[in-house]
Amino acid sequence: MNWQAPEPVSEARSMLQSCGGMGDCLKVISQQFVVLQSRSQLLLTLATIVLTITGFSGPRIAASGVFARSAMAVGLLLTLIAVLMLLLNLRIRWLTQFQGTDPQQVLSDIIAYREGKRRAYLWIITMLMAGLASYVAAVIAFLITGETA
Repeated sequence: MNWQAPEPVSEARSMLQSCGGMGDCLKVISQQFVVLQSRSQLLLTLATIVLTITGFSGPRIAASGVFARSAMAVGLLLTLIAVLMLLLNLRIRWLTQFQGTDPQQVLSDIIAYREGKRRAYLWIITMLMAGLASYVAAVIAFLITGETA
């Protein structure tokens, strides 16, 4: 299934027709930003867990072999990249900062901004998933090979 977001102008026009006005549209979009924010907090929590596990078990996992050490390093690197991207994506532009006389154009600009945040979130979650997969591979290698090589 290949879903593609509608163009911001088209989505703005549709929202204005279905929501009944700019105020209601802003409430809908505001809730969408809340969803992105809460999911971002979840990703930060997952990254924190990885770092915590590394602090406690990292040296033992790394000592179990080259594969575990390499997988853990790649996992940590990808997790760090995801966290940095996430922190950079936390920059805020308030909805009230979008100005203009044409409600459809203002709403379209806000939707484009939201879509940028959503696309960034997809990249961030992809990086974090790859990092977690690599990190889990290191833990599995540790469990299979034992504590030391």
